[in-house]
Amino acid sequence: MESNFVDYVKILCRSGKGGRGSMHLKHIKYNPNGGPDGGDGGKGGSIILRGNHNYWTLLHLRYQRHIFAEHGGNGGRDKCHGTDGKDVYIDVPCGTVVYDADTGKFVCDVMEDGQEVVLLKGGRGGLGNFQFRTATNQAPRYAQPGEPMQEMTVIMELKLLADVGLVGLPNAGKSTLLSSLSAAKPKIANYPFTTLEPSLGIVSYRDNQSFVMADIPGIIEGAAEGKGLGLRFLRHIERNSLLLFMVPGDTDDIKKEYELLLNELQRFNPEMLHKHRVLAVTKCDLLDDELIEMLRHDLPEDLQVVFISSVTGMGISELKDILWQELNAESNKIQGVIAEDTLVHRDKDLTRLADEVFAEDRNADTEIGEMDDDSTPDDIEYIDEDEIEDLEDFEYI
Repeated sequence: MESNFVDYVKILCRSGKGGRGSMHLKHIKYNPNGGPDGGDGGKGGSIILRGNHNYWTLLHLRYQRHIFAEHGGNGGRDKCHGTDGKDVYIDVPCGTVVYDADTGKFVCDVMEDGQEVVLLKGGRGGLGNFQFRTATNQAPRYAQPGEPMQEMTVIMELKLLADVGLVGLPNAGKSTLLSSLSAAKPKIANYPFTTLEPSLGIVSYRDNQSFVMADIPGIIEGAAEGKGLGLRFLRHIERNSLLLFMVPGDTDDIKKEYELLLNELQRFNPEMLHKHRVLAVTKCDLLDDELIEMLRHDLPEDLQVVFISSVTGMGISELKDILWQELNAESNKIQGVIAEDTLVHRDKDLTRLADEVFAEDRNADTEIGEMDDDSTPDDIEYIDEDEIEDLEDFEYI
């Protein structure tokens, strides 16, 4: 069964071109020398991204491979202005990042509900010959063409907005913890990679307060290089202000597994190491008190550690207290303000961009055909040679 969670789409976007100005001379029965009356061309439509909190995935854009804005209308006689092309608004969930599919360059980021970002600006309409009349040139026989359209193939990626992100190897107990702390119902089973898509849950706290927790598929060694599912979903914890590392208590070396996870995050995005971190040792219902005390001496000393069991509820209250304290720590608030003001997105790695685009296109259930080479695009218009004389001499101011 196909999942409704879509966090990656590739779309060809094209703004509208500006309408050309009219080159017309007024000739009526009682005024044979009426002079120029050519109107201006209309503005082409723009492609605008708009944040919408009612969307939580990019599912509504999955099969919309082409988004074109309207062209501006041409100017007419009697100083008639061409119609402006309608702008096209693309509603996206908050947390959507846009990249150029050809170069991998970062384009824009939509973070807030109602935020609007002009992705491609429509072309300006050309001036009619009425605008070029002067005392020495009372009958100009030329007009401006409209500005050309802009076209770009974009990649839209959704990065979930959550307070706490769960990081761990497969079968570390992440989904079980999320289901015990919130009303979320992720799939839980005793085999690796049970979670195939990110899950969000709202964790209730004291005095009717709450915070959002995100669960992503398990990370394996080499995830930053594309192994497993890590490369695709690691981006969902880039926006989390706090990372909760989860390591099972029956692991041979808890510290080594924690360092493995930390290394994968560093290789994917070194800025993740600046986030606050908490280590949770899971499945502690399998351990006795003496073994837990022995494990404490071998754990990292630079972060808070809590022993929990999602099945029996052991340490869950203590974990919620620690997470709430870290989320509201003054250092975390200052860091969040700095990160929001100076958020720098990394461009996509061109060495992996082609493989990534190919893999995502292959996952689509329906392939949308490209335009036939023999067909004539509807954006091509033909102008008489008399009307385009000396058009090259004009520039837009």
